[in-house]
Amino acid sequence: MTAGLDEPQRVAPAWLLSNEVGLCPCGCIGKRKKGSFVSKTLAGASGMLRQAMFSEDAAAEPGLLQRVDPRVKLVSLLGLLVVTAFLRSVPALVTMYGVTLLLAVASLLPLGFFVKRVWLFIPLFTGIVVLPATLNVITPGPIVVPLGTWFGHELGVTSTGLHAAAIIVVRVATSISLVVLLTLTTPWNRLLAALRSLFVPKIFVLVLGMAYRYVFQLLGSVTDMYMARRSRTVDPGVDLASGRKFVAASAGALFGKTHALSEEVYMAMVSRGYDGNARTLRPPRLRAFDAVWVVIAIAGAMVAVGVDRAFG
Repeated sequence: MTAGLDEPQRVAPAWLLSNEVGLCPCGCIGKRKKGSFVSKTLAGASGMLRQAMFSEDAAAEPGLLQRVDPRVKLVSLLGLLVVTAFLRSVPALVTMYGVTLLLAVASLLPLGFFVKRVWLFIPLFTGIVVLPATLNVITPGPIVVPLGTWFGHELGVTSTGLHAAAIIVVRVATSISLVVLLTLTTPWNRLLAALRSLFVPKIFVLVLGMAYRYVFQLLGSVTDMYMARRSRTVDPGVDLASGRKFVAASAGALFGKTHALSEEVYMAMVSRGYDGNARTLRPPRLRAFDAVWVVIAIAGAMVAVGVDRAFG
């Protein structure tokens, strides 16, 4: 009974109990290899797929804009877009942008995701484009940020140029926010049906619907081609020449697949009775809530116009 007590106690080896130096994420231990541009492109494509799937989930939420009829929503947001294009003061544009943020929150959209999706590329790119217009050599005015001299002339950023640049950037951001609100809160097939009900040409709706539906399938084909190439590659080294050849060959194969797929899909759609009109399981129907939304949209536009007249 006491034989087990007389046995020597087992102790874990020292190498198992010793602490090890963790790998630093900043890359101070070893060299971090640069990823292939093909891998980065495919990673961006997969990110676009995730955003598309998130858009479908966001359109199914019981938010404010999700409950509005797509036709009413399309016309009202286009009206707000036109009002935004005619605003001439920064406070009025900021007010309109604040309205879009309130609509995003009322539609149960993640505010951080919404702001990142709007400001990630286009408004920042617009700011870079209009940056030269802030200089006094293009937009005369009082210099607020001197930058020295240029060929004997004073060079600097003017207050007039900054005001004009701010108007353009905020206007672009507000316009993109309205478009993002429309696309995130409306299922794609219902949006196409709303476009068709507003007498948008059939060929435009057809091309738009097929492009949105099958671009993801083509991206999946590209991903499969790249993974098949990597699984058959022995040398993991990066060869730029072979990478360019692979991209060129993939582009040619993808073009052929696209042409064949478009013909097959169109013939299949025609054989099943497609006539160019988008169909939905639930027919659109106007309700009292749509009238409430129209009043809200008109009130938001009137507030923005009032602020514009006050500061214009």
